Amino acid sequence: MNERKKIAINTGGGDAPGLNAVIYAVTMAAERRGWEVYGIHTGYAGLLDTDEITRLTPEKVAGIVSLGGTILGTTNKGDPFHMPVKNAVGDVEFRDVSAKILTNFKRLGLDVLIAVGGDGSLRLADRFAQMGMPVIGVPKTIDNDLASTMITFGFDTAVTTSTEAIDKLHSTASAHERVMVVELMGRCAGWIALNSGISGSADVILIPEIPFKIDSVCSKIMENELHGKRYGIVVVAEGATTEGGEVIHKGREEGRQEVVLGGMGEWVGREISKRTGKDTRTLVLGHLQRGGSPTTFDRLLALRFGAAAVRFIAEGKRNVMVANHPPNMVPVPIQEAVERMKSVPTDSDSILTARDMGISFGDE
Repeated sequence: MNERKKIAINTGGGDAPGLNAVIYAVTMAAERRGWEVYGIHTGYAGLLDTDEITRLTPEKVAGIVSLGGTILGTTNKGDPFHMPVKNAVGDVEFRDVSAKILTNFKRLGLDVLIAVGGDGSLRLADRFAQMGMPVIGVPKTIDNDLASTMITFGFDTAVTTSTEAIDKLHSTASAHERVMVVELMGRCAGWIALNSGISGSADVILIPEIPFKIDSVCSKIMENELHGKRYGIVVVAEGATTEGGEVIHKGREEGRQEVVLGGMGEWVGREISKRTGKDTRTLVLGHLQRGGSPTTFDRLLALRFGAAAVRFIAEGKRNVMVANHPPNMVPVPIQEAVERMKSVPTDSDSILTARDMGISFGDE
C-alpha cells in the first residue's frame, strides 16, 4: 500500500469543463501517498516526444480546479494506432506508433496511466491495456453518453451554458417574431439537447434517438400562432436524423476517421423558413458548450473521479474505469465501459415530461 509509485495522466478527445479538477485531485491524492505524478501532454503525443512530460506537484496544480480546458492539452486526432504523419514529400501517411509509446512508458519507469477521455480515448486505453500497459480510465464527455457511469463531468456545465443561451434567445425571437433554431452538440445521444431544451422552454427538441419529420416540426411552429405566440425556439442535437435516416455532416477532417457533424440546425432552419414563411435564424452554439469554468456540480464530480482513480491504484486495481454509481465511485472493466453508448430512453420521464408540456420531438 505504501510502495512508492510513478503514475502518469493524460487527457484525450474533446475537452470538457472539469478536466483540470481531475488532474488536481490525482496530483493531490498521489502526493499524500508519497507517489510521483507525471502529466503527458496532448493525449499520447507526450509519450512519443518525452520532452512533453511534466512532473505535477501541488505547486504546479494550485488554482486550476476552477479553470476550463486542460493544462495538459488534448487532441482528437492522436490515435497512436493510426497516427497521421507527414512523409518526406509532405503527404500524410498513417502509422502505428503504439509500440514506441509503450516502450517509452516502460523506459520512464511509469507504473500506471490514468487515461481521462470519452469512448474513443478509453478504447485506446483498453488497447494499451491489452498490450501490457496498466491503465485506470476516467470517463469524460459533455455528451454524457457512456453507459457504465450514471453521469460524466462536463455535462452539467454544457447543459447550463446551453440553457442560458436558449433563455436569451426568447427575448430576441419574441421581439422580431422569429423562429430561432439552436444546434447543440450531441453526436449519438441527445442528452444536452433534451435537458437544455426542456429547461429552456423550447417548442421543439430534435435528438438522434427520435427520427423527426420536418412537416411535424413546422406544424408545431404554426400551432404557436393559434395561441398568440408568434415566435418559436427549436433545439437540434447535431446528430439528429430525419425519419428517412438523413444525417447532415461536414465530411472528414485531415487526421480523423469519423465524419464531422454539423449543419442539421441550418437545414432545419432553412426548411422551416421555406415551408412556413416565418423569418428564421440559426445559431450553432458549438464549442461554447465545452468552454468556461465548470459548475460546482462538475467540479465536485471531477474531483471525486480523480481521487477515486488514485484510490483504485492503491487498492491494486488495474485496467478499470472509474464509474459513478451513486452514492459511490466503483471500478468497471474498461472493455465493459466502452462496449455500448448510453442513449436517451425514448420512454424516459424527461421525454414524457416534455410531451406533457406540449414540446414536440417532430415525430407526431
